[in-house]
Amino acid sequence: MNSWDGGRAAGPLAALPAELRSVRYAAARHPGSRAVAERPGLAEGANCQLFAYAVLRHFGLRPPALRSSDLWADTATTACVTTPRPLDLLLFNATEDAFGAHLGVWAGPDAILHLCAEVGRPAVWPPAAFAARPRYRTLVGIKRVAARPSRG
Repeated sequence: MNSWDGGRAAGPLAALPAELRSVRYAAARHPGSRAVAERPGLAEGANCQLFAYAVLRHFGLRPPALRSSDLWADTATTACVTTPRPLDLLLFNATEDAFGAHLGVWAGPDAILHLCAEVGRPAVWPPAAFAARPRYRTLVGIKRVAARPSRG
């Protein structure tokens, strides 16, 4: 469960490049942080949001660089959905509050890719693994990033 794919990373996520599979967790490296502004990219580590957005960008999506509560409130570039599909963002927290929520990327029915302090590197967990942890027990909701704009 705490390995990169645990045999569960289905579809496009199984083909992530090494630099995404080896990112280390760094809480201070979040969207809008001074640490990211001074040293962009993932070489210095990432929090769950920065990591999830990098995964989506790898697959051609353009997620907004927002913290969890701002992502949850966003309607310009994302939409709330009730049934996830690959590359949707899932927000988990101890309560239904989106503030400080943890982000994961849906990879399939039993596979959510994420980066957390507990593991320290990207991991794929089933939904039950989130529900079993008090800090992630509540699925706040699911956000889908708008499709990549077509080039005219």
